[in-house]
Amino acid sequence: MIADLRPYPEYKESAAPWLGRIPIHWKLLPNRALFCEVKECGYPHEEMLSVTIAGGIVRQKILLEGSSKKDSSKVNKSAYKLVNPNDIVYNKMRAWQGAIGASAFRGIVSPAYIVVRPRLDQYLSSYCHYLFRMRHFAKEAERLSYGITSDMWCLRSEHFKLIYSPMPSPSEQSAIVRFLGWASGRLERAIREKRRVIALLGEQKQAIVHRAVTRGLDPSVPLKPSGIPWLGDIPKHWEVTRIKSEFRCLNPQRVPLNAVERGAIKSRTYDYYGASGVIDKVESFLFDDELLLIAEDGANLVARNLPLAIIARGKFWVNNHAHILKPRRGSLVYLAHVLESLNYEPWISGAAQPKLTQDRLMSVSIAVAPPAEQFSIVSQVSQKVRPLEVTISRLEREIDLLREYRTRLVADVVTGKLDVREAAARLPEKDLTADEFASGDEMADDSADGLSDDEDVDA
Repeated sequence: MIADLRPYPEYKESAAPWLGRIPIHWKLLPNRALFCEVKECGYPHEEMLSVTIAGGIVRQKILLEGSSKKDSSKVNKSAYKLVNPNDIVYNKMRAWQGAIGASAFRGIVSPAYIVVRPRLDQYLSSYCHYLFRMRHFAKEAERLSYGITSDMWCLRSEHFKLIYSPMPSPSEQSAIVRFLGWASGRLERAIREKRRVIALLGEQKQAIVHRAVTRGLDPSVPLKPSGIPWLGDIPKHWEVTRIKSEFRCLNPQRVPLNAVERGAIKSRTYDYYGASGVIDKVESFLFDDELLLIAEDGANLVARNLPLAIIARGKFWVNNHAHILKPRRGSLVYLAHVLESLNYEPWISGAAQPKLTQDRLMSVSIAVAPPAEQFSIVSQVSQKVRPLEVTISRLEREIDLLREYRTRLVADVVTGKLDVREAAARLPEKDLTADEFASGDEMADDSADGLSDDEDVDA
């Protein structure tokens, strides 16, 4: 059905560079004619909502579940703005990054956010949700935002109102929303199935690695008790030691830097769980060696939102969210796998801000093979997991292609480059539900926890 889509018969110039040509019968209206800003306050007991880059408007409690992020909203919420279903809300400091969307919920948001409401019922917020979350709109929002640096760029309400938006007829908006809900749902199901396979392959890979670094490669080798409760028996010739005996800690060499001084993150070699801000590779550098970085943020270690061990190769800075370890002997890759197999929770301290301190990290007991055997284990494990890694890489690329296709499809449909009226009419009867607001978020990062690194929980 998607392959059968065709352009509209006739087009006209929109005079809006971010849109280009639009169907000849579509209207082009400034947002001031479509929306009015609302500032309804005094509802402190309503549910807190968050404006995210990845998912648009979400319930804050859902955003915080399974995350190390904390609720930083004020205790007195009387000044927070009321949001009704179908209102459009955007973070004026992040609109140029995609922090905007239509709300499916009633609740309140930070006073710093902008809430606008359609002036007429015929202007469908669900259509505008797709429109305002496409990259073309983000570029237009960026053009109209201003500030000294990108961290301070702001899209004010008066500038949002200056943006011209395409406006099909109400029936055509409904057809567009219906078609994109269907198409996005099919694509999302395909992406989720590939993710499920990737997760299974990842578990298989980890099982192979874990077995090798805790029991070795020879199943007939004599064993002995390790004395480490979580580890159990180990090969008899292996040594039980502590992390401080296998590594030197280079934390004192770390120089705190701000975001501008650190520069952009450009390379990451060992990135099992996905990380942000731990390794920064820049022109001027502090370290020029092969090192191992261990997450310092205890909350993230427990939640597994950061990798437990990252191998860093090259020239880079390290920020204050990682311990910097240099092996005294043996294989760096092997030792990274050993530290990946640990459960750090017993060594994490602090309730409000859990941390894995240097002293506690260095005191953790581990079992290691002799150096020569370490390199043999790494070599054989690499051969065993290589087919799994190739398949995972292929599936990840297929997911990227599906997401790119979804991005292009949404942009082409909401800006009138493709006509979906007949296709939507052939779809099975199904009403648009609140959950479908987020089903086509072409700007979403599709991460496992639904969060992107630069999202904020409302302050």
